[in-house]
Amino acid sequence: MWPTLLSLLSLGFGASLTIWAPVGAYEKPFLSAWPSPVVPLEQTVTLQCHSHSPFAIFRLFKRDGASLRELQGHHVNTLTLGPVTRKHAGSYTCSGVYLSFSVWSTHSDPLQIVVTGVFPKPTISAHPGPVVRTGENVTIRCHSPLLLDKFMLHKKGSNWHFQRHGEMLLGGHAAADFFIGPMTSGSEGTYRCYGSLSHSPYEWSAPSDSVDIVITETLSLSPGVPVVRSGENVTLLCSSELAFDQFHLLRKGETLGRLLAGGRGPHGALQAAFPLGPGAPAHSGVYRCYGSFSRSPYVWSDPSDPLLLSVIGSTTSTCPSPMEAHSTEGKQEGLLSLKIFERT
Repeated sequence: MWPTLLSLLSLGFGASLTIWAPVGAYEKPFLSAWPSPVVPLEQTVTLQCHSHSPFAIFRLFKRDGASLRELQGHHVNTLTLGPVTRKHAGSYTCSGVYLSFSVWSTHSDPLQIVVTGVFPKPTISAHPGPVVRTGENVTIRCHSPLLLDKFMLHKKGSNWHFQRHGEMLLGGHAAADFFIGPMTSGSEGTYRCYGSLSHSPYEWSAPSDSVDIVITETLSLSPGVPVVRSGENVTLLCSSELAFDQFHLLRKGETLGRLLAGGRGPHGALQAAFPLGPGAPAHSGVYRCYGSFSRSPYVWSDPSDPLLLSVIGSTTSTCPSPMEAHSTEGKQEGLLSLKIFERT
């Protein structure tokens, strides 16, 4: 404790009074980062020391090993760092003091500044796929060609990260699996992952590409099994009696596109047309479509029954187009249908 001495003189005799003010007697401040404590290389971040106490001077510290290094002691409670480098990554604290006393407040809780882009971005994938039903489980795998020994998974809009130790793979690669489930409405969203090394925990890779985890509800859909000839223009039409305002087309679990509802069919069903272009062998495969509402973009309907598209032959045949034979629209109320549609 540090003493503050006040002298009182009165009527020919002197008296001294020692007032003891303990370190940390004032309210502990709070340190924040704007726009985020996760900062890409070469960007800037502003640190701000907040307090309800009327501190006149603030100090900012960065922890280097076992010691705290003072970065700033000033009347201003903000400090902008950047363009950031790897040296800016680390743990920061701040404290404050009144002008009339020499006793500093307790340090704020530490704030970790993470610098991203130090390593190349990993890849991300969802297994068995990004579209799951409520109550099911999904595994998100983060993979790096480098021997990174720690991986972090982040969900867009949240302030937390899952962490996993990396598993060494053949060829000098590393990966980590994040198990999510049973799935609820709070589990859907956009996920990205990062990689790092344990001895430099605040230096991360660039973020992976995103993967959207979508939960399907329980709506049944209608089947179709069309065949088209090579070179013919192919458009897949997804329609529903329900008032979905968005439709999604997937092949083998991969999202091919999202369209807003583009009008109504002859029976009043909302629909969206997905043009694939001239038919080619690469278009062959199993397709499904989903419906959703823009207010809940990660909650989809159950998939339509699979549409197996086969591209064969050439455009010189004079046989009737098989697209015409599969252009009837499902009429059951509340069902989605996916079909081949030939533009006129």
